[in-house]
Amino acid sequence: MGLQHSYTLIAPLYDAVLARATEGLRRQSLQALPATPGRILLAGIGTGLDLPHLPRRHHYIGLDLTQAMLKRAGPRTGQLDFQSVQGDTQRLPFADNSFDCAVLHLILAVVPQPGQCLAEISRCLRPGGSVLVLDKFLRPGQRAPLRRLLNPLLRRVATRLDVVFEDLLATTPELLSVEDRPALAGGWFRMIRLHKL
Repeated sequence: MGLQHSYTLIAPLYDAVLARATEGLRRQSLQALPATPGRILLAGIGTGLDLPHLPRRHHYIGLDLTQAMLKRAGPRTGQLDFQSVQGDTQRLPFADNSFDCAVLHLILAVVPQPGQCLAEISRCLRPGGSVLVLDKFLRPGQRAPLRRLLNPLLRRVATRLDVVFEDLLATTPELLSVEDRPALAGGWFRMIRLHKL
């Protein structure tokens, strides 16, 4: 089962599982959005759980792989300057240097090729731009046998459990980590802010 099919099926249940658990974390992460108005990419927007926490000063592009997720996000846009785009975060349909900031909430540990996703985000981000990441990652060298055991099944249905953020970052040297703090589940979930040189 591909991600597009599985997330079409998951869409009606997504909020019930994630809304309450991640609301505070999303709000905290989004406080690092730029102070000056700009173009913001919400990559893997899902059902739009970030939307109620966004300031109105920016122009937002919300991208998701499935129409089912984008349809659920629509009512949450409110008064935001917002445009939805169906597309793949691993092959972004945008020009180089076209965004001031990208928000990657719970997407890098979902896509089959997270390194390609981060490279595409970097390509579309202007120099001096920022990336806000909220996701679950293993630490370098962390054994996590149960997560690794469950990973082959769960990665086909919903999410990966074996992504090491430091490995992804090493493939995009133009992105510099400026903040990295534990967020949930004993540090399995992390809030990370990157800066593009």
